[in-house]
Parts: sequence; structure tokens; C-alpha cells
Amino acid sequence: MEILDHYLGNLVGITKFFLESFSVLCIILGLIKTLHMVWAADRRTMGTPKFFNSVRLQFGLWLALALEFQLGADILSTTIAPTLESLSKLGLIAVIRTFLNYFLGKELESEIRMEMEQQEKSH
Repeated sequence: MEILDHYLGNLVGITKFFLESFSVLCIILGLIKTLHMVWAADRRTMGTPKFFNSVRLQFGLWLALALEFQLGADILSTTIAPTLESLSKLGLIAVIRTFLNYFLGKELESEIRMEMEQQEKSH
């Protein structure tokens, strides 16, 4: 049984490393995509609330994805050796992820609604 625990611990460690690496990559990719969006933007629209919201949503979606990978890594950590610290970290990340996803969803709905209203006005 100890051998299985050892292999399971190694598998969890490797998987946790990859999940955390994906999380970091998501943040880096999100930053690059967001910076590209800002760089390629029309200078006249940069100061508008619509542009600001688009930039926030672009980066926020990448952060939400990164938090999903981080949550998966933390769940794996707590399955092998749950400590109060790891459980509290897991809970905190879950709460942050839930709030972020909730508010991103609301902002996406608002953004879509505004775009639809603008399209109706232009027709």
C-alpha cells in the first residue's frame, strides 16, 4: 500500500505542476492578448467606457481560466495531505473564482445587451 501511496503522490505532484504551469501560461497569454488589443485599438475609442469594459473582460476571462487550473491544482494537493493551510487556500480560491465568474458573466451579459442595442439603433 505504501508503494501505491508513493506513486499516487508522485502523480499528484506532476499533475499539480502542470496545472499550475497552465495557470501561469493563461495569465501570460491573457496579458499578451489584452496588450495586443490595446495596441491595435483605434485611438479615438480608447477612452470610452465600452473599450475599457472590453479590455477588462478580455483579461478577466483569462484570469478566470487561470483560476480554474489553480483550483484543480489545489484540489489535488488537498487529496493527498490535507492541511488547514491547504484547505483554507482551496476555499479562498474557490470563493474568488466563483465571484469572478459571476461578475464576468454579468458584465458579458451587459456587454452583449449594449451591443445588441447599438445594432438595433443603427438599423
